[in-house]
Amino acid sequence: MKTALLIIDIQNDYFPGGKYPLVKPLEAAKKAYELLQCFREHGGRHVHIQHISTEPDADFFIKGDSGSDIHDSVAHFEGEPIVYKHFPNSFLETNLLEMLKEWDVQRVVVTGMMTHMCVDATARAAVDFGFDVIVAEDACASRDLEYGGTTIPADLVHKSFLAALTWYGKVMKTDEVIALLASEQEKM
Repeated sequence: MKTALLIIDIQNDYFPGGKYPLVKPLEAAKKAYELLQCFREHGGRHVHIQHISTEPDADFFIKGDSGSDIHDSVAHFEGEPIVYKHFPNSFLETNLLEMLKEWDVQRVVVTGMMTHMCVDATARAAVDFGFDVIVAEDACASRDLEYGGTTIPADLVHKSFLAALTWYGKVMKTDEVIALLASEQEKM
């Protein structure tokens, strides 16, 4: 099955010192890097997705600001595809769908930030477009959320959204994804 890796919004503003830091972003980025290297080494299709805010009063991911740059942990190499987006759903008003169709992709592996926003929106949209979806749970990060005066810790936010995403596709650890892809290569 032709598979592509989506690396969503692993950008400087989500890391310590950034304008909108998440909980444990570096740990997630390291796992995303493992997948990225796997795809690079085996000639797999992969695409960096970078959010650039178009809101005039945006607090982060501001065009031209270093906070919107892709984090060094998953550095974008010259010649690698990149999709610029302005909404949580990486397919909305971008060329991502056309790119994946051109590559004859049937399945996407989703990594990135934030689990409860862009990862969730993109994974659900991918299913709507007919792709099989795998979310690499340890290659994603979230943050604490607040609702009704209650703070929901990032770990619970992350796990809650992953639990919901199991209805849409597979949720697996990075090493499980790599093992699955390796086993499929052997069968070909």
